[in-house]
Amino acid sequence: MSRLEILKTYKIYIGGKFPRTESGRFYTAKNSNGEALANVCLSSRKDFRDAEVAARAAFGDWSSRAAFNRGQILYRIAEMLEGRKAQFMDEVIKQGSSKAAAEAEVALSVDRLIYYAGWCDKFQQLFSAVNPVASSHFNFSVPEPTGVVSIIAPQSTSLIGLVSVIAPVIAGGNTCVVLGSFEKPLCAVTFAEVLNSSDVPGGVVNILTGDPSELAVYFADHMDVNAMVYCEKNAGTQKLIKEKSALNMKRVVIYSDTNWLSEDAQSPYLIQNTQEIKTTWHPVENIGGAKAGY
Repeated sequence: MSRLEILKTYKIYIGGKFPRTESGRFYTAKNSNGEALANVCLSSRKDFRDAEVAARAAFGDWSSRAAFNRGQILYRIAEMLEGRKAQFMDEVIKQGSSKAAAEAEVALSVDRLIYYAGWCDKFQQLFSAVNPVASSHFNFSVPEPTGVVSIIAPQSTSLIGLVSVIAPVIAGGNTCVVLGSFEKPLCAVTFAEVLNSSDVPGGVVNILTGDPSELAVYFADHMDVNAMVYCEKNAGTQKLIKEKSALNMKRVVIYSDTNWLSEDAQSPYLIQNTQEIKTTWHPVENIGGAKAGY
């Protein structure tokens, strides 16, 4: 007798838990041959709002942690992803990649996490500065995390694009809400399972699935989101994001021409893109009646 395969239902990931979408909607992800792969949640505006609340609640703890501790956790994510490499390769292959391409994508995703783990306690020195000023002050600038970042991940890749946009955001101390690929969603929720077992506090990364054309406006106009990352070329969506983000002066970062499989897709400057520069003035104290020098 032939057996009817039971398709997995991929849930979303909010606040360290795996709820179903509150809307009750789902779609069936298919491969290029039209074969059904899985049932996937169609997230709603309410799901995004819940995810943002979780990200905001997690921001205080995550942003105040020692940078080396964030590096340890990113390295742990890489370890757990390495241990489930076969599962991720299987999902990437199901969504249309060759075995060789799938193996390369998963291996690069592990390496990219290790790359950003190494930068967690180093980018501050690169982007900080002691500034010359005319008055009797010490003046120095240091990067600080922007806050909650909403991300619409690259839609053409299942895993490497997702990892490449999450890693620099959380390496810098931000928390985030991420929309995975609509056409290739399998790895997004499986990656959430990796995060959930990798010492990442609940709420630091929240992963949704669904239609970017429906959800982009919510990612852009939420008043308690501090920055937005968009990874597609759609000019209409880019315009919408810029207009909606102006309502509360969100920082907008657009990666429209990035090859996420190349070395150019990893850089400490991607961490800087979701950092704010805080400048501090401190008066120079007198030493023995004379002004101290720099």
